[in-house]
Amino acid sequence: MIFQSIKMAWNSIASNKMRSFLTMLGIIIGVASLIVLVSIADGATGSVTDTISSMGTNLLTVSIQDDKENPLRLSELSDFVDEETIRMAAPYAQTSVTAKSGYTSDTMTVYGTTGAYYDIQGLSLQNGRWMNKADVDNHTYVVILNAYAATQLIGRTNCVGESISLDGKKYQIIGVLQDEQSGISSTQSERMEAYIPYTSLTRLSDSVLYVTTFYATSADENSMDAAESYLTQKMLERFGDDEDAFTIVNQSAVMETMESVTNTLAWMLGGIAAISLVVGGIGIMNIMLVSVTERTKEIGIRKAIGAGQFSIMAQFLTEALMVSMMGCMAGIALSALILKVAGMFVSDMSFSISPQVTALAVGFSAFIGIVFGIYPAWKAARKHPIDALRYSG
Repeated sequence: MIFQSIKMAWNSIASNKMRSFLTMLGIIIGVASLIVLVSIADGATGSVTDTISSMGTNLLTVSIQDDKENPLRLSELSDFVDEETIRMAAPYAQTSVTAKSGYTSDTMTVYGTTGAYYDIQGLSLQNGRWMNKADVDNHTYVVILNAYAATQLIGRTNCVGESISLDGKKYQIIGVLQDEQSGISSTQSERMEAYIPYTSLTRLSDSVLYVTTFYATSADENSMDAAESYLTQKMLERFGDDEDAFTIVNQSAVMETMESVTNTLAWMLGGIAAISLVVGGIGIMNIMLVSVTERTKEIGIRKAIGAGQFSIMAQFLTEALMVSMMGCMAGIALSALILKVAGMFVSDMSFSISPQVTALAVGFSAFIGIVFGIYPAWKAARKHPIDALRYSG
């Protein structure tokens, strides 16, 4: 009986190809919208999470807004390091300079920091070495370039030992970072960036003298709360118990917040796309009602030869479900094509169809087909055979 209902439903769909396609179109668009929007949101979530994770989930960022006319000096940072809570701390400041090498000149962002910054940020070198304590203590004019800056200024990344000019001051290149590796503030791989000792930056820039921002890492990821509490207490002691004098950003808290925001965004986008599926379901119900009216005589003949209400209802419900599911399959195929094309233009995010989202789309489409097919099927099943046979259309 089920096989017979499926066969009759397929014959009905195939006999009105254009109308069937237009009926499916609402479901196709709805399913494609649902999968594409949620996949894009998931891709954005993954990209943001990976970026934050690459910075380290045990990272704390301390910013000083009001130094109370008692600024934090570089030598004081060691007071914040504690064996049980804070493993490392490094200052961070930046300025923009004109970098020159031979006849090549370009604007470059220069960051001032110390040796601990390398481990805090999880950087890696392609050539040379990172700055050490002696470089910071002696205000040494040494510089570490990112790969892009080395290529632009020198023409190659193997340039350790050569010199460049930063705002007229000569700096020796002691290292080059791995390609696409920069600091926490970098958002692009093609960016001129360099790192010099913090003490050298205070001489290079008039705006950098004392520490206004520094990074710290907790002893481990499980002691983040203790590390944040310890830092907060130390900063309160340092700035007269004024909570507004500084801010401490917990990297793990930032990650949790971003995941929460992006998940909410995914649900919101999915809800918007689901509305399209509901609209598509209304289209199915509308066409099925038209189909019931057109096939009144067919229904009368089937009833006259013994078909029961359940058999008639199953036929039309199967037809509505088939239209919905065929539209769903086409929508999944369309969404895969859209995401593949989107992946060609957006290189920093990866888009993939989640099995969970696909299952949700299939389940919701089946639900839509059944819900919006019930009334037309019930209406067909309720027709009286004599009235149906008399119907002239």
